[in-house]
Amino acid sequence: MSELCGGELRFGIITRGVGGKYSVLSEGEALTSHAKGAFRHDDITPAVGDFVTLAPRDDGIYLISEIGERKNHLMRPPVSNLDMLFVIVPICRPKPDTLTVDKLLSIAEHEDIPASVVITKCELDCGEAEKIADIYTRAGYRVFRLSAERGEGVCELRDFISSLSESTNGAPEKYGKYSISSFAGASGAGKSTLLNALYPSLSLTVGALSRKTARGRQTTRKAELYDVGGGVLIADTAGFSLIDFEKFDFFSLEALPFTFREFEPYHGRCRFTKCTHTSEIGCAVIEAVEAGIIARERHESYRELYALLRSKNPWDKKPK
Repeated sequence: MSELCGGELRFGIITRGVGGKYSVLSEGEALTSHAKGAFRHDDITPAVGDFVTLAPRDDGIYLISEIGERKNHLMRPPVSNLDMLFVIVPICRPKPDTLTVDKLLSIAEHEDIPASVVITKCELDCGEAEKIADIYTRAGYRVFRLSAERGEGVCELRDFISSLSESTNGAPEKYGKYSISSFAGASGAGKSTLLNALYPSLSLTVGALSRKTARGRQTTRKAELYDVGGGVLIADTAGFSLIDFEKFDFFSLEALPFTFREFEPYHGRCRFTKCTHTSEIGCAVIEAVEAGIIARERHESYRELYALLRSKNPWDKKPK
């Protein structure tokens, strides 16, 4: 059995984890590492994006001896310490799935993760692209409109991602200065195609669309961080499905209204103290919807999520 050799500690960030082995980026070098057994006993699983301390072993493989405090963590996609979550919504092939987009945005809000919306394939239906952009601009999100095939909007998004690395990620400097961005969306949303357009050197595998469902075949199995230079780390992650929100406990029914950021000005202004914002007379949120301040599509998603969370029994819930 290998033992610690008493060498100098290293510090870095986990970029990949498969089968109990982790790749840690430390001062530009990828170090193979294992996690100490105490993590398993404490029900802690190291995640991509974790800032870690490494102790050297006599076999040349490092031991992850400490995990730095996480500023946020997502179960799906499984990434920690995100500086930005980009939620992708394609205009067609597959058709826009705003419910899944809103689920992801709600999860980001609950985890205090900054989020933006990226509309892709805009060249296929400019009118629909404008409609989707209006929904999320009114909700208070930054929206990017792209055509990866034509290269339109790609430079603007790449420049924005680069600007994130100029601000601190909140981690001690010993771990290295990086910004971590993740791209998420429904399966088949075109994440890998977009990432290849942004960073051609990645050469990620792109899945073909199913003719029957117009959904993509899943090509991304695990989260992995790619170093694209300039202190920018990009996560390519597995697609988010409709089942994920039902299977995992991302947040409670009581927390749901606070995950729709455009509802914030109306909290406490409804006629009834325990207003659910679904159908009550005198609901300030519904009045804002009727006035066109809050997009009706967003409120419809809220109502669907409310019904879904309300129907879950405590004994059916899976632990985080």
